Parts: sequence; structure tokens; C-alpha cells
Amino acid sequence: QVQLVESGGGLVQTGDSLRLACAASGRTFSSYAMGWFRQAPGKEREFVASISWSGFPTNYADSVKGRFTISRDNAKNTVYLQMNSLKPDDTAVYYCTAGRSVTVVASRLGSWGQGTQVTVSS
Repeated sequence: QVQLVESGGGLVQTGDSLRLACAASGRTFSSYAMGWFRQAPGKEREFVASISWSGFPTNYADSVKGRFTISRDNAKNTVYLQMNSLKPDDTAVYYCTAGRSVTVVASRLGSWGQGTQVTVSS
């Protein structure tokens, strides 16, 4: 079992960068696959990135590939999402998720945090 708390969101301008963090509690954190999803107003929650328990492989949505990087620090029980070259289309609530496998993460069947708001202005 794991509890997740996201942080690092905010209001930025096009081209800026943000680093989101997801702090996890639970003794088995290092065995969990992790991921990030996002949801904009009036839209469905969409996949952003995922990472295995070992850090490899990682997966990215085509819309963020080359701009976003997911990483994890198991010693700190934290997963990160580095977001560069932000665009207005990146505006959404970003959610952290954890599951026993990347399949669980991709299927949206894992545990979820409360979300953190990212707003990118033109």
C-alpha cells in the first residue's frame, strides 16, 4: 500500500520549466511502477509518463516526448516529472499514480495522489 502527495505545480509562461514531485509513503515504494497523468477541464485524464521500479524502461506520451522527463529516487521515496518548454496545451491538473507494474499504471488501476495544478499562459 502507498500514499501519494504531489507538489511543484504553479503558474508559468510558455517556454518555462517546472519540476513536479510525488512523495510516497510505504515500505514497498521501491517495488512500485510509477506514472504521471493529467486532466484538463472538460477532458479525459490522459497518460503522460511512466517508469518501472528499476528506472527502466520509461514511457512518454507523444505530446510530451523530448520535453518531459520522468525519474525516481527510491531513497527519498519520490518520483519526479521535469517539464521543459511548456505550452498552454500542457495546462492541467497533474496526478501521480503507483502500481505493482507498468501495466497497472497504464491501465489506470493503481493508487492516485490528489493532483497539482499546472497553468501555462501564452
